Amino acid sequence: MNLRGWLTPAPPAIAIEIAARRVTVVEVAPGGGAVTAYAGEGLPEGAIVPALTGLNVGTPDVVREAIRRALERAGLTAARRAALIVPDSVARVSLLTFDQLPARAQDRDQLVTWQLRKSAPFPLETAAVSYVPAGSDGGRPTVAAVMARRDVLAEYEQLVAGLGIHAGLVDLASFNVINAVLAAAPADERDWLVVHLAAEATTLAILRGTSLMFYRHRLHADDEPLGSLVHQTAMYHEDRLGGGGFGRVWLSGAGARGEDARRQIGERLDAPVDIVDVRPATTVEGLAAPSADVLDALAAPVGVLVREHRAIPARPA
Repeated sequence: MNLRGWLTPAPPAIAIEIAARRVTVVEVAPGGGAVTAYAGEGLPEGAIVPALTGLNVGTPDVVREAIRRALERAGLTAARRAALIVPDSVARVSLLTFDQLPARAQDRDQLVTWQLRKSAPFPLETAAVSYVPAGSDGGRPTVAAVMARRDVLAEYEQLVAGLGIHAGLVDLASFNVINAVLAAAPADERDWLVVHLAAEATTLAILRGTSLMFYRHRLHADDEPLGSLVHQTAMYHEDRLGGGGFGRVWLSGAGARGEDARRQIGERLDAPVDIVDVRPATTVEGLAAPSADVLDALAAPVGVLVREHRAIPARPA
């Protein structure tokens, strides 16, 4: 699911993900058939503090230097344009259902903006807003609308701008984990669940075929165990979405904690739990036996690049 509000005409060959504990750079060949370079660098605690408002980049020089080292290790120091992946916590995602959507783009924009204004956590005049189709609810169109403070996005964009790189596309991590799953495996006939773990938060998304039906983002500060979040999501799926269980669960971001996270999810759900692995979607040079941390680092950057190069629909569609 790609937010196309910051797209440039040609698909980017390079993606840079900035997360709370690491930065990752990835390059793909034209067509997205192979990952030709990748590297990552860890970040100290407090360097990036993802949030809807307030200061997100605590130590810009430290983060920028980590990106520079990653680019150098990947042989991508000549990069001048890239897709930029930012943490889910910097944006608010809302699923909005309408009786119908106007045919004119300007009228659609006004309708979505009017609906978002009711629950916006900050003035929409300060926000960047984007939306994409996300399926339908009983024949009524649904859109996934995303809003983020422009000044917060600017903090992340300035990090790469300081290295001479233009962020031609800005997108959320979880959306591109979904992109990676869609590229690597056919949509399950049964509803499926994506669980994306970040250092500061957990995102859960339910898809029915290729339509996004549910999206939930919870900060770890809310102190809700993973098992509880998964259980609540499963109950919502059954009670509100008429779900009969999940065909498959995809897990990203757990790293070395993957087995424990899979156990917690498995205790709540009668469904296979798989780690998101981009290798069925694209060849990764020099990656025969990757660790869970490497697979997690590659998921979102590869997801956005494969999505752009292969023109996977702009929604899970």
